[in-house]
Amino acid sequence: MTPGSNLPLSAARVAVTVTAPVRLDVSGLLLTAGGTVRSDDDFVFYNQPTAPGVSHRAAADGDTITVDTAAVPPDVDKVVVTASLDAPGTTFAGTEPTGTLTEVDGGAVLATFTPPRLGPETALVVMELYRRGGGWKVRAVGQGYADGLAGIATDFGVDVSEPAAPPAPAPQAPAAPAAPPAPPAPPAPVPPGQWAPPTGPPAPLAPPPAAGHPAAPAPPATGKINLDKGRVSLRKNQTVSLVKGGRPLLGSVLMGLGWEPARRARSIDLDASVIAYGPDRGKVDNCYFGKLMILDGAVQHSGDNLTGDGAGDDEAITVHLGGIPPEVTGLVFTVNSFSGQKFSEVAQAYCRLTDAQTGEELVRFDLTGAEPHTGVLMAKLVRQYSGEWEMTALGSFVDARTVRGMVKPGAAAL
Repeated sequence: MTPGSNLPLSAARVAVTVTAPVRLDVSGLLLTAGGTVRSDDDFVFYNQPTAPGVSHRAAADGDTITVDTAAVPPDVDKVVVTASLDAPGTTFAGTEPTGTLTEVDGGAVLATFTPPRLGPETALVVMELYRRGGGWKVRAVGQGYADGLAGIATDFGVDVSEPAAPPAPAPQAPAAPAAPPAPPAPPAPVPPGQWAPPTGPPAPLAPPPAAGHPAAPAPPATGKINLDKGRVSLRKNQTVSLVKGGRPLLGSVLMGLGWEPARRARSIDLDASVIAYGPDRGKVDNCYFGKLMILDGAVQHSGDNLTGDGAGDDEAITVHLGGIPPEVTGLVFTVNSFSGQKFSEVAQAYCRLTDAQTGEELVRFDLTGAEPHTGVLMAKLVRQYSGEWEMTALGSFVDARTVRGMVKPGAAAL
């Protein structure tokens, strides 16, 4: 087939398999005559593999969307098959994906289509199956998107927004000491457009290290902690300055996030993301499995992990601190469950900051306690007026299933 060409379907049950030299994520969307989904349930992909008449199957040689046209609801006019790249920071330039349409009963190949002239696209609509004159037809599409699967989903009306978070409570001033020997010197004024260093009472000492991890120095009760004494283990609301040997850390660091199912027999799919904010706490951009690179490559996502099983980081986000543009002054790292699984079903969740060049672990935060919510703010990196970055452990649970729903809680956490 060629772009825009169409053929009548000669079978009621057909399958579209999309293959490429690289790993792809394939999905299907059930659209009404108006060109939009009826609800988020009409988005079929690896984590939501079935809808009426449509199913997803993952395989090493290419994911497949199967359509039983007789079982598709009458108010669904079209089924769109899409593909997006799994590897971070890559485009379809030099990659030729092929959609192959086959009969489910018998396996006969009905049509193939390879979209031509692909370049900066990170996702595309491959084929669409649609009603016409009492029957069904297939059309070769090949429309590309530069903003990943999220761009396709938004175009077709998938609502990934979350209810507005309640306003953050106004901070309360700490009670003044009964009779201080001398008032402390006021902090230096922070110029407009920069973050003020975190203030507040001393944080408690860090908990014992998780099983399998060697003990690490914990921040003392007072003073600003840096990396001079080796790896720092944080507890909720503790902060470490990313300074070593008197010099700010401005190279590439990797924020690894990991988790395990609380019940070993059941996998759990969580999504790690990072949201970039400006000095007014307004969102500049966000990086997640559907948008693997932001800020001209200064932030890159490793891609989606579907189970959480196995040792080591489940997902990782690389940040080149020296390449973060000046309009970005805060980064908030989040984890959330699109499928609705609660963090009460998760065990051993953590985040850790490592040197991306040497692999040396610099900072670790083990999340203690689990709450029945679908999202958690794990940590934040905040740029100081002096140019250094500080990392603060958060561990705040919220009800949000997507990175979009984490934006307001993340801003409040800054």
